[in-house]
Amino acid sequence: MLMWRNNGPWKWTKISNMEVPHSFPMPHPDVMQQAINYRVPLGKYDNLARYDGSVIVERTKGELSARCDKGGANFLAINLAHDVASDRRTVDQARDYYTKAIMTFKQTGRMDPYMMRLQFQPPMTGADPDRPTM
Repeated sequence: MLMWRNNGPWKWTKISNMEVPHSFPMPHPDVMQQAINYRVPLGKYDNLARYDGSVIVERTKGELSARCDKGGANFLAINLAHDVASDRRTVDQARDYYTKAIMTFKQTGRMDPYMMRLQFQPPMTGADPDRPTM
């Protein structure tokens, strides 16, 4: 595994030699994971899981990450996850947008704006250490 911290807009980037098979939107190996600070509203976790299983929410650390095989796909996944978490798109709309953006890129080489950079400013921290119960 290789890891970089604070590289570009990312809190960290990890490259792993252990591939994770992923079939959305087509079969490919997930090998690169990239994270930002982000606090996902508690009622949105299930929606994000339904949107893309390679979008990972870590509540306590306050991180949202995407794992794929290309950086542009991670930008796309995180931007759409933000749209789902903030009610700008439904799960189905986000999945359709992701599929069309990847298909267009594969067919024409043109990158959707969601694949080029974050379309929102991540917070300085997203940590949610919860609360004591005893």
